Amino acid sequence: MPTLTERLEACYTGVVHDVMRAMGLKAFTLPADLRPIMPERTLAGPVFTILGKVDVSADPHETLLAWTGLLSKAPAGSIWVSQPNDDRVAHMGELSAETLKNKGVRGCVVDGYARDVNFLLKIGFQTWCRGHTPRDIVGYWLPVATEVEIEIGDVTIAPGDYLVGDRDGLIRVPAALAEEIVTKSEAAIATENLVRKAILEGVDPQEAYLRYGKF
Repeated sequence: MPTLTERLEACYTGVVHDVMRAMGLKAFTLPADLRPIMPERTLAGPVFTILGKVDVSADPHETLLAWTGLLSKAPAGSIWVSQPNDDRVAHMGELSAETLKNKGVRGCVVDGYARDVNFLLKIGFQTWCRGHTPRDIVGYWLPVATEVEIEIGDVTIAPGDYLVGDRDGLIRVPAALAEEIVTKSEAAIATENLVRKAILEGVDPQEAYLRYGKF
């Protein structure tokens, strides 16, 4: 039987968005300028959250100890989701991605920059970020906490929540409603397939909408 992660990964964000909107949920779509390095690949799974801060007085050794400690904490099957509170340096790179991928981490979402993008593409580690820079965290940035609530744009992401992202964007799926949202999304996809079939058979779009209640 497919896991909830696998089921969510088989959905697409447009239908998940519409289901959540119909449920009356708000503030669940992450900023549109967060983009994936592999837009053709869907990313879904439970989150491992990281909160950090800039500390320009930090010792280089201290920053690397803290960073490698973060890598050790990330659980298999999760998505690394970071609010670094920084827009200057990269918060994901080759060796970190290699480590996380080998641990079974599904990918990462960084509200900031990444580097070594050619290597990330080569190893197939899906990375969502705002852009790229060769600058790194050494002597500049430290983690504050893991597995805490973080905010990216107007979206609050809590431990246990899920994310799903595809070429259209990223959506936060709250833990308490994840099963219901996935089930409703699967049903909506089945209905959309009927609408699509009707359209391809020449049915008027308004008639198709009235017949199936979806468009």
